[in-house]
Amino acid sequence: MDENRWFWSVIQNDFKTGNIDLEGCMRLLEKMQIPFDEAHVTHIFKKTVDKHSGHIISMEDFKAIYRAIVHRSEFQELFRAYSPDGKILPDSQLIKFLVKEQFYTEATEATAFELISKYEPIDEVRKKKQMSFEGFVRYMNSDECSIFKSQHKTIYQDMNQPLCDYFISSSHNTYLIADQLMGPSHLWGYTSALLKGCRCLEIDCWDGSNNEPVVYHGHTLTSKIPFRSVIHVIDKYAFMSSAYPLVLSLENHCSPKQQEVMANCLKSILGDKLLSSPLGGETEMTRLPSPEALKFKVLIKNKKVGTIEEGMLRTGDTTAAEATDTGAETVAETGAETEDISESELLSDEETDDTTPIYRSKSPSKRKGDRRTSSPPPSKKSKVKKPKIAIALSDLVVYTKSSKFVSFEHSLENQKCYENNSIGEAKARKFVKHSAKEFISHTTRFITRIYPRGTRMTSSNYNPQEFWNVGCQMVALNFQTPGTQMELQDGKFLDNGGCGYVLKPEFLRDRNTTFTPKNVGAYSKPMSLSIRLISGHQLPPSSLSKTNKADPLVQIEIYGVPEDQAKKKSSVVKSNALCPKWNETFSFNIQVPELAMIRFCVEDEVSLVNNEFLGQYTLPVLSLNTGYRNIPLLTREGIKIESASLFAHIWYY
Repeated sequence: MDENRWFWSVIQNDFKTGNIDLEGCMRLLEKMQIPFDEAHVTHIFKKTVDKHSGHIISMEDFKAIYRAIVHRSEFQELFRAYSPDGKILPDSQLIKFLVKEQFYTEATEATAFELISKYEPIDEVRKKKQMSFEGFVRYMNSDECSIFKSQHKTIYQDMNQPLCDYFISSSHNTYLIADQLMGPSHLWGYTSALLKGCRCLEIDCWDGSNNEPVVYHGHTLTSKIPFRSVIHVIDKYAFMSSAYPLVLSLENHCSPKQQEVMANCLKSILGDKLLSSPLGGETEMTRLPSPEALKFKVLIKNKKVGTIEEGMLRTGDTTAAEATDTGAETVAETGAETEDISESELLSDEETDDTTPIYRSKSPSKRKGDRRTSSPPPSKKSKVKKPKIAIALSDLVVYTKSSKFVSFEHSLENQKCYENNSIGEAKARKFVKHSAKEFISHTTRFITRIYPRGTRMTSSNYNPQEFWNVGCQMVALNFQTPGTQMELQDGKFLDNGGCGYVLKPEFLRDRNTTFTPKNVGAYSKPMSLSIRLISGHQLPPSSLSKTNKADPLVQIEIYGVPEDQAKKKSSVVKSNALCPKWNETFSFNIQVPELAMIRFCVEDEVSLVNNEFLGQYTLPVLSLNTGYRNIPLLTREGIKIESASLFAHIWYY
C-alpha cells in the first residue's frame, strides 16, 4: 500500500459529504495529530482556495495543505540519503541513520523495530519492519529527536548526598503574581511554582485579624491571603511534580500568639508530611540528610530557639506533662529588648528576616543555653519592635535553621551544618567579585539562599548564573516575572527529571576545592560545541503581520563561568515564519561545561534597532543531544508553543 492510498483512507470519511472549509481542514489536521499554528494553516488554506475562488477545498487541496505543513524538505533530504528508493527505509538503513547521524551507537534491530512500531502510521509498511517518509517525519518531530537528552528527563543523579550538595529550585515572594508594591497576592503563585517543581517557597507572614496570620508583602498595597489557605494549597500540590523535600522559607513578622497559630496550622494541615524532629531521632548532627532520605517531607526554614535536643525534649512524650505543668514554655519572654533597625531595612523583607533577634524562653528549669547576650548599643535609627519567636514554631525547625550571616570566617568557626544563611544579591555579588574562594568554601558546607534586592519594585530578577557558579544552593527568583533569568532557572531545573534538585559539580562539593569561576585552572574540561542551525518550522508570526509572516533570526547564547559567556546571531530570513532556512554553523569552546547553559532565542527583526521575541528554549549544555535535533520553543511565560520548533544538527567532543 503506498502513502497515497493510506492518506485517502485516513481522510475520505471527512469528505463524504463533499468538500470542507477552513474549520473542517483544521479539525482534520487535529484528528491526524498534526500540530499546527492557525495563522499558518489559514494562510496556506487561503492561498489554496484563491486558485479556484471559494472557501472550500477538495481532497487534493487538503493533501497539498498537509504536505506544505508536514513534508519538510530538510527531512526529505535526510530520508532520501538513506532510503534506497526514496519511498521506504528498511530497518537496516534506519539503524545506519541512527548510528551515523544520531550518534546512537547502541542501535540494534530491536531499537529500529521499536521506533517503527511507535511512529510508522501505515500498517503494511509497519508489518514489513520498514519506515515510510510519514513515519520518518513523525520520528523526527518526536521527543526522541528533541535536543534535550531523554535520559536527563528522568532522575538519574545520585540523590543520597547531603542537601547542601544540590542546586535547589527556589522562589522569592512566591505569593506575588505581579509586582511587589501593588500586585495581587494569590494562591496561584504557590500552585504554579509547585507545579514547576520549585522546592523552596517563601511565605511572608504577618498578624491578621481574628488571630489568623496572613501572607502578603508587608508595608505595601499587595492583597492579603490567609496563611491557612496557603498551607492547604501547599499540602495539596507539594509533591505533585517532585517527591523530594519541600522547604518553606518563613519570612516571619508575626507576634508569638499568631506564630502559635502558624505552628498549629502547619501541624494539623500537613500532618505526617511535616518534618518536626530529626530522622532517626539523632540530635548530634555532623552532616545534613539527603534528598532521598527526606522524600515527601516538608521542612520549615525559620529562626530557632536553642538546640534541636531541647526541642525534642519539649515535644517528646516524657516531657509533655512537665511542660503543661509549668505552662511557661509556649512563648519566648515578653518585654525582651528590641533591636534597632532602620525603616529602609524593614522594607527589604529579607534584611529584616536576617536580623530578627532570637528570644529564648526563660522557663523555671532555666535550661542550659537560655541566656541571651546583652542588647546591641542603641543607634539613632528609628526603633521598630521585632517579633519574638514562639517555641511551638521554633520546634518545627530541624535541618533548615535561618541564621544571620556575619562573615565566612565566623561561619567556618561557629556555624552548624543545619544552619543556613540568606544573603542579598548586592552583597552576594561583592563576595563573588572579591572573595569567590571563601564563598565557594562556604557553600560546600552550608545551604546559602540568595534573594533579589528589595528595590526591585517590579519584581525584576537578577542573573542566577553568577551565584550557581559559586555553588549557592537556593538562588531565589521571582517566578512571576518572565525573562531570560527565569528561562535560565527553568532550563537548569529541566535536568534530573525536573525534580527541583540538581547535584552540584564535584568541584563545588569538595570542601578542599580551589575552583573559582574566574580561575577554573585544573577543573577545566574543554568542550568544543558545533551547532548547525538548519531551519525553523511554524514559528509564531510577528505581531505586526496581518498574515503569517515574520523576519526571524536566532540568537544562541552560552551562560556559565565568565570566560564561557558567549552570544552568536544568525542572519535574518525575510518574510518567512512558516519554514525559514538558515543552514549556518556556530562554534563554541566551553571550559566548564558542567556549569554552562545554552539558550536559543528566536526574534522577529522589526527594525534595525528593535527585535520582537517569538520564542526560546534554554537547557544545560550537558543535556544536549547530538545529531539532528528539534528544538521546542516556549513563550515568555515558559509555555510550550505546540507547533513551533527549530531544527539543528548538534555535535561536540
